[in-house]
Amino acid sequence: MLSALLPAHLARLAGVRVLVVGDAMLDRYWFGAVERISPEAPVPVVAVGGSEERLGGAANVARNVVALGGQARLLAITGQDEAAARIDSLLADSTIDARLLRDPALPTTLKLRVLSRSQQLIRLDFEARPSAAALADLQAAFADALAWAQVVVLSDYGKGTLAAAAELIALARGRGRPVIVDPKGHNYAPYAGASLLTPNRGEFATVAGPWHSEDELHEKAADWLARLGIERLLVTRSEQGMTLFRAHAPALHDPARAREVFDVSGAGDTVVAALALALAAELGDAAAVHLANLAAGIVVGKLGTATATAQEVAAELAKED
Repeated sequence: MLSALLPAHLARLAGVRVLVVGDAMLDRYWFGAVERISPEAPVPVVAVGGSEERLGGAANVARNVVALGGQARLLAITGQDEAAARIDSLLADSTIDARLLRDPALPTTLKLRVLSRSQQLIRLDFEARPSAAALADLQAAFADALAWAQVVVLSDYGKGTLAAAAELIALARGRGRPVIVDPKGHNYAPYAGASLLTPNRGEFATVAGPWHSEDELHEKAADWLARLGIERLLVTRSEQGMTLFRAHAPALHDPARAREVFDVSGAGDTVVAALALALAAELGDAAAVHLANLAAGIVVGKLGTATATAQEVAAELAKED
């Protein structure tokens, strides 16, 4: 078990400036009871009794940065529709410094989940890729925002906002800013030169192929570190915890803590936010991984896209003494 994270480290996260760029979305939840099957088709009928909306995707990364004590500036593209207005309203209730670029032809990314007794029955996605003009505006705004940032997070949900990820990474690294990427898809080439990638177990297996032993996983990680020219690769491994592979140092593993898992959605957002703060605060790799693991463990015990606060992390850390 890693033990480098100290209570005093959490205070050092306060005020760290994190620029979050990527696919922002609205997470909408409809809750209701299922008491019958539809006579029209063999599907349950949900009598909707309530609803809730939360910031999702890159916006949820920014929420987690703020919850852990940092400052977040969010740079994303939305449409000019009802979902965008709801994102604006939710951001207005936060301390996130949002710079949202409008693409009138774009439907704002919306994930609508229908749940009954805390079980998800269906998810409906509304999305499209941003225009070339909107992406050009994003790159210009990104270059301007780098002067403010201490660290950059690219939150890629595959919706098109980070189509020019390679250019953004080059701009940030050219200005001396570390870049953490939460990747998506089968092609990691655009993320070359980043400081840290944070795929989950399934995502990394999609790119690197399956492994059948720890030695094989370490070999695959070393191959991708060299292939992409990146410094660190963190693979989150669900019940097996998380492992940080490093280009010039031994790997670090932090095991999972026994806890009831309620909902894993958004846990990756928490991991990348915690790592960004720890990296900028220079806590060291071992403390950074432990912080990310504790924060993610808190979030999976909550329903839907959620955050972990610095106070909650401190309470979990106290249990280890």
